[in-house]
Amino acid sequence: MSTPTLYSRLIIFSLLLALCVVVLGAYVRLSDAGLGCPDWPGCYGQLMVPEIVTSEITSSYERPLESAKAWKEMIHRYFAGTLGLLILTLVILAWKQALAMKLPLFLLGLLIFQALLGMWTVTLLLKPLVVMGHLLGGLSILSLLLWLLLRDRGSPLSHVRIQPSFLPHIALTLVAVIMQIMLGGWTSSNYAALACTDFPTCGGHWIPPDMNFSEAFVPWRGLGIDYEGGILDSATRIAIHYSHRIGAVVVFCLATLLSIRLWKQHAHVPALILLGLLLLQWGLGISNVVFNLPVLVAAAHNGVAALLLLTLVSFLYFSWAAAPSRENHYD
Repeated sequence: MSTPTLYSRLIIFSLLLALCVVVLGAYVRLSDAGLGCPDWPGCYGQLMVPEIVTSEITSSYERPLESAKAWKEMIHRYFAGTLGLLILTLVILAWKQALAMKLPLFLLGLLIFQALLGMWTVTLLLKPLVVMGHLLGGLSILSLLLWLLLRDRGSPLSHVRIQPSFLPHIALTLVAVIMQIMLGGWTSSNYAALACTDFPTCGGHWIPPDMNFSEAFVPWRGLGIDYEGGILDSATRIAIHYSHRIGAVVVFCLATLLSIRLWKQHAHVPALILLGLLLLQWGLGISNVVFNLPVLVAAAHNGVAALLLLTLVSFLYFSWAAAPSRENHYD
């Protein structure tokens, strides 16, 4: 096993920090603290949460200061800002060491766009399309950091291999997981997580009779609408929630079949990791419904979704890199 280089260690640290940022973002959203600071990048015009908001400050904002919510939001921003500095450092290191620059530069560009999405999340009052985009942006940065780590010669994981024949199945499962994460983000940002309060049925029905799919996935409803708490009616939220449950079944089938195939090909550790994360994610999802969406459980649900995504991204890389034509490919 290769000894990690400084570059690899920095990627690992950035990867772990990015995972923390994703989970913190979910915690902020689930704690209804997404508008804890009504401005960006500061909080009530300051870089720290002010102890007291004077009448001169409040005249510019419609929301009173709630310190607990404001601190949750600002801590998330501090972590995200630190991640930005680390990715900038990665770009500089890659340039100084004459390493491939395309992916680090793309990561930096994506990070800038992610910062804009963070700003729009606040200024557009938690618009679901922006909130979901912000979630996907964070997970994209996380996945690209992992890809950067896996292709680095100094990475301790750079020599793991999965048979190339698994590539189509892995890719299909990965796409399904991404779609399910999008549905989860849409469910959360539209406050539909508790539209069904029983499991496995929904309102006592296997297929709820009153679901409004025509309004469930409207991406844009204009400017100036405050989405905190949600604006959709019950039938529309049930349609969103039920779609997320259907997506969970699809992911479960595809991922379980992939685990079985990996086990049969003696890839026991990858098979167990995938199946373990899948079962844990299902357990957390069911607990969200049964126990009325505990914040820590719901945040963990987001975190395990990120780990499941990273697992499939790593499988995709291992399978892709194992092809004979790419065995020595690291760029």
